[in-house]
Amino acid sequence: MDTADANTAITAIIPAYNEGLVIGSVVLNARRFAGHVIVVDDGSKDNTSEIAHLAGAEVITLEENAGKSHAMMIAFARAKEIGSPATVMLDGDGQHDPAEIPAVAAPVLAGAADLVVGSRFLNAKDSEEIPGYRQFGQKVLNKATNVSSGMKCSDSQSGYRALSRKALENMDFAANGYGIESEMLAHFAERGLVITEVPITVTYEVPHKHKMNPVKHGLSVLGGIIQLVSIKRPLMCFGVPGFILTVVGIFMAVQAFDIVAKTGIWSTNVTLVAMMMLMLGMLLVITALILYSISALMRK
Repeated sequence: MDTADANTAITAIIPAYNEGLVIGSVVLNARRFAGHVIVVDDGSKDNTSEIAHLAGAEVITLEENAGKSHAMMIAFARAKEIGSPATVMLDGDGQHDPAEIPAVAAPVLAGAADLVVGSRFLNAKDSEEIPGYRQFGQKVLNKATNVSSGMKCSDSQSGYRALSRKALENMDFAANGYGIESEMLAHFAERGLVITEVPITVTYEVPHKHKMNPVKHGLSVLGGIIQLVSIKRPLMCFGVPGFILTVVGIFMAVQAFDIVAKTGIWSTNVTLVAMMMLMLGMLLVITALILYSISALMRK
């Protein structure tokens, strides 16, 4: 497949919220590398929709801001209707370079992957330019996402991705807020889809780079990931801590009986701690088993 054919085989989808300053250039550049460009205007208060349309994008306008996940699910549904061999998602704020669309889509077009994640951390030189607070936050979110998905991804929160037709067929999960990247990884890994990464570059000097407080955003995503882990891996989330607490509770109970045997006096503090740990530990273990059973039934 030559370059021209490859480009027409790609649909680019771009979520945007109040990106009137940059969406025009993002769309114009994306059109050089994708045969079809879709912009989902997530309830913008500026002229994002008008500029995206003038730049040549198909624009889907939402009346209210419902979050990136909701906007992306609408975009994926439209991309599925179009049926391009590869669908590439990238942010509308100018952080992602549209010139990298062919590189991100290449493994999908070659039939080597169903999901390609553009990673900021595969190139050591580029990763050095990422602000320290972002690197720390990403490491935390990566660890949590990798636990939930059972795989190892260096940039789990990257919004620069390519999906195959098979991946679009498997976009049958609920996604809310800003956690679609983590949920996508966990869902596709569970379905056995092939996931790979390619290096990308990112620029952080863009207008409105902090539309949402970074700490608040990170905690929101982390909360969603923890919820995802509790559903996908209940034995790890609840069972392991429950087992540890139960073992510690038994040890404390033995200590309490040993004190009674030696002194004839109950140690109220040790006894209460032992009882609390035993009850909490057993509650967590039972919860883990119940959730695991429910999860197993849902997979069937």
